[in-house]
Amino acid sequence: MSTAGADTQDRSRHLPAHRRGALADYVAERGQVAVADLAERFAVSIDTIRRDLDQLDADGLLIRTHGGAVSKSAAPVGDRKLDMRLHLHTEQKEQIGALAARLVQDDSVIMLNGGTTTLAVMRHLRDRRGLTIATNNLRIPAELPPGMECELYVFGGHVRTVAQTTTGAVSFGVTNRPDEITVRADIAIVGVGAVATSGFSTSNVGDAAMMAEMMDHSEQVAVVADSSKFSRHLFAQIASLDRATYLVSDAAPPPPIAASLKEAGVSLITP
Repeated sequence: MSTAGADTQDRSRHLPAHRRGALADYVAERGQVAVADLAERFAVSIDTIRRDLDQLDADGLLIRTHGGAVSKSAAPVGDRKLDMRLHLHTEQKEQIGALAARLVQDDSVIMLNGGTTTLAVMRHLRDRRGLTIATNNLRIPAELPPGMECELYVFGGHVRTVAQTTTGAVSFGVTNRPDEITVRADIAIVGVGAVATSGFSTSNVGDAAMMAEMMDHSEQVAVVADSSKFSRHLFAQIASLDRATYLVSDAAPPPPIAASLKEAGVSLITP
């Protein structure tokens, strides 16, 4: 082979299309990678890798995260670790958090379940006063905005370390009283794993039962789910669509789901 031919072939490997194809294959093989590692491996700048990842995410070949990328096969389906989920769809979750927070009034009682989207909601409640918050999300105490005035209650039960939540009854035991105290909320803000025409679902039976109970104990229900959850079905059914008062997402759902939501009387809230 001539030197000129070898140089042409070597340059072709570094053309954007060739590099992005190799990059997508590498992320699929590794599952999760960091920008700096990719820049070193492909001998290009960090800014170039970021542009490549943005394009591959737009093409649906991987999921762009803060600081890197995750393959679609490694995306959180079911019981993926919370720390990993914190880096997925971060911009969309912040949009949802800001929108859902508008549904919460001062001096109200709210319930929040586990998950990263409800953590985003919590961050946007910094200006609310006099809230009573009941949750099974063990990350929420650390997410309370500094100086926020509220009463915080954490539901007891079995601790699921992978999700950093508790699973148990939506009630509280009281010293010297045999019966537990049932509680009610003005609004339950519930993050779900999947949204379909058949309703809301998640991967864990215990979680599904607790989410349904939170809904039953609240005057209004705001289901929060980013658009990657649309048209999916997970193992445990939580409730039918008509159990929600609102569905808050970063984008409109596909037409069949949108039609079912309208028929069920659910108000859709998007940016």
